[in-house]
Amino acid sequence: MHIIQVGMEYDVLRENNKIAHENYRLMKKHGIKSVDIMGSIGAGKTSLIIKLGEKLMARGQRVCAIAGDVTGEDDFSRMAASGMDAYNCNTGHECHLDANLVRKVLEGIDLDKYDVVLIENVGNLVCPADFPLGTDYRAVVVSTTEGDDMVRKHHDIFVHSDVAILNKMDIADAVGVDPEVIMEDYSKLTGGLKGMYACSVRKDEGIEEILDALRL
Repeated sequence: MHIIQVGMEYDVLRENNKIAHENYRLMKKHGIKSVDIMGSIGAGKTSLIIKLGEKLMARGQRVCAIAGDVTGEDDFSRMAASGMDAYNCNTGHECHLDANLVRKVLEGIDLDKYDVVLIENVGNLVCPADFPLGTDYRAVVVSTTEGDDMVRKHHDIFVHSDVAILNKMDIADAVGVDPEVIMEDYSKLTGGLKGMYACSVRKDEGIEEILDALRL
């Protein structure tokens, strides 16, 4: 029984990766740059996407966002209210987006209208790590309000991300967290090859460096 379960899991991941490659090729066909933005609830994913979108649109880029949530339209509504084109994607019961869900959303979008697609994954630091969506980059966002042990507790999502972002730097002192601990843990995990990008979305600090890191 154990062997069958492992085989089924492998098949699911293999099929997801196959569809992810198809999503990647589809977006490249339309000249789109894309980012999968992961992180726990309250890390600031939605606010970051809105801020990135505003800056990109101010430079003449055509941007849309896909809001991934288990249920509801809260994040989608915030994105749409910012002036950015947004599309909602509810998973129903799943704790992550997968490539097939994203494919269904992409099939309903006129991709020729956009230069950049920003995807907000479901708030979770575990499940999304195993399910690439077919984007150019995968970014993980954590915040100082989550404590200084986030990297130590969630190795996989940091290992499987291209860019790591530490948000809410402006209130680190207020919540009693030393950002250097988080950054040092990340540096150790990645062998010093990658640095974590510190920012405060609320104060519009560090956003340009994130745009550069994502090649946007």
